[in-house]
Amino acid sequence: MEAEATPAVKRLGLQQDDPRIIPGPAPCVTFSGDYEGVAVHVVWTGRDAKHGVDLVGTVPASLATYLALQAWPDADLVISSGTAGGFKAQGAAIGDVFVSTGKLHHDRRIPLPGFDKYGIGFIESLPTPNLQAALGLKAGVVSTGDSLDYTDKDMAVMLDHSVAVKEMEAGSVAWAAQLFGKPLLCIKAVLPRVLEFLGGRGVQDL
Repeated sequence: MEAEATPAVKRLGLQQDDPRIIPGPAPCVTFSGDYEGVAVHVVWTGRDAKHGVDLVGTVPASLATYLALQAWPDADLVISSGTAGGFKAQGAAIGDVFVSTGKLHHDRRIPLPGFDKYGIGFIESLPTPNLQAALGLKAGVVSTGDSLDYTDKDMAVMLDHSVAVKEMEAGSVAWAAQLFGKPLLCIKAVLPRVLEFLGGRGVQDL
């Protein structure tokens, strides 16, 4: 979302690319600059022309990642950053920042041989022990779905894979990055308005 991208753009001193790096009709908005000798590009998926809301979910995320890696084929690393819901059972609390150990999809249930594993689509993250130690980050599995809420079956998948945080893009960003052979990690901040798993009894709005 724009609200997630803007703080990074300002903190890193990036400028919106003009002319556009990713041409229309894709609505992606990109920002570029140099931060301490490193070229940095931030990609916001853009806004839905019909409904006027930020484009969230797996389809805009995979499209934006694919087009960005076409635009910058020499990129060394892809980072999926933003906000997420956290699970207390995996040590998450409001305000925590997690770095991913892996990404998966909790709502792609395809009960056919081979397709079941494809549906979950687990992809390991780039190991980041030094980053975790330097910034005091927690680490865990990030799970992606196209709904802000979830079903009992979604929850079963997340429990089975010890998911720490739940969001709506990382799994698809990882899939697109993998097509280009690019390593990926996620950095996700746990917001107050999330759902918390409470000892197998269900969920509670924090």
